[in-house]
Amino acid sequence: MSEFDYDLFVIGGGSGGVRAARIAAGHGAKVAIAEEYRYGGTCVIRGCVPKKLLVYASKFSEEFEDAAGFGWTTGDASFDWTKLIANKDREIDRLNQVYMTNLEKAGVEMFHTRAELRDAHSVKLLSEDRHVTARYILIATGAKANVDPGVPGVKHAITSNEAFHLDEFPKRVVIAGGGYIAVEFAGIFNGMGVETTQVYRRDMILRGFDQDLRESLTEEMTKKGVRIVTGQVFTDIAKGSDGLQVTLSGGEVLNADQVMFAIGRDPYTSGLGLENAGVELDGKGAVKVDAYSKTNVDHIYAVGDVTNRINLTPVAIREGHAFADTVFGNKPVAVDHSNVASAVFSQPEIGTVGLTEHQARERFENVVVFRSKFRPMKHTLSGRDERMLMKVIVDRQTDKVLGCHIMGPDAGEMAQLLGIAIKMGATKADFDATMAVHPTAAEELVTMREPVSG
Repeated sequence: MSEFDYDLFVIGGGSGGVRAARIAAGHGAKVAIAEEYRYGGTCVIRGCVPKKLLVYASKFSEEFEDAAGFGWTTGDASFDWTKLIANKDREIDRLNQVYMTNLEKAGVEMFHTRAELRDAHSVKLLSEDRHVTARYILIATGAKANVDPGVPGVKHAITSNEAFHLDEFPKRVVIAGGGYIAVEFAGIFNGMGVETTQVYRRDMILRGFDQDLRESLTEEMTKKGVRIVTGQVFTDIAKGSDGLQVTLSGGEVLNADQVMFAIGRDPYTSGLGLENAGVELDGKGAVKVDAYSKTNVDHIYAVGDVTNRINLTPVAIREGHAFADTVFGNKPVAVDHSNVASAVFSQPEIGTVGLTEHQARERFENVVVFRSKFRPMKHTLSGRDERMLMKVIVDRQTDKVLGCHIMGPDAGEMAQLLGIAIKMGATKADFDATMAVHPTAAEELVTMREPVSG
């Protein structure tokens, strides 16, 4: 008989933890997993999936307007928030069940409870008030939405978690933050007809993204009606006669029906008992791991947002799979975190892979930049004043493409395919030798010949 109850115990039923559990079980391990909320994690339950469904919903207001340029006559349109949320909830319920079904098929034992470490090999299941032991433990608890606790009246604010479950549809929303969650929800609410203000403490939204993308998105969001206030923060949130009142550091007072914090996410490590096992955290509270996702404690590993490496769902999935192959499949795998493609479902959408221009110039002596900005073909008839941006960054010495950045329709889809080319080390000559697909926006990526700088 084994000295442990399980070969592997996973704490956290999100994308990374579920993938690790399933693959480990497939390698013959006896596996259990605990999730305190719902299986599927942030992305599936209250993150990327429901968010993109809301993005789809918010785009119809422009689609109805654009239809006129193509000969369509549309009647009066109305929007039902309650119906949208009900339909969204049905889909999330389905996905939650899919995750649990897949775990069951893989032979993984599931617990619906919070789990905390007691030591390096044992876990306490809180709702059952008992302990289980495991040869290996994987921390996959993700991250939690952050708020500024120092702002008076912060209790009146919501985060993205609550935004998916509002009982009443707001007429006015004020959002704090400048990252991808903030700009995505600004687009969602604005597209649904909400008076939307986004407040960011720095000088420009989307810090860390390519500067041309940041400037272009700011311009396009402003054209669509989102008010972007930079260089300021919330100093007070209070209930007034006209809903909520938000006071900014510049002195302006904004009236709102909902106030939302989207100022980042913190690794969800508090209260997990990691100190009981001696697991080290970094200054941001993230679990410190090596290239194989192992902590400083033998037999304890961590994957996904809780490690604060690259906080994207596909990265967590890859890390979880690699962990299981390494520990239980006798196939050591260190995940390559370079050139990870990503998308921001802002309006317009952003797709990006590789280095920004600033990063490229810091690392390479001779960088050349190709850029094209144009009106998408659809809007030649719709009449909408919207521009698309494409940018390719190249190392002149090797001709290697260092980064690609796109803003416009289907940018995320393009970024996925560009990720393959850039991961393989494609050169600008390879791009130039690729025949264009016409008429598409993506053909600009292989027809840009004259550099704009470098």
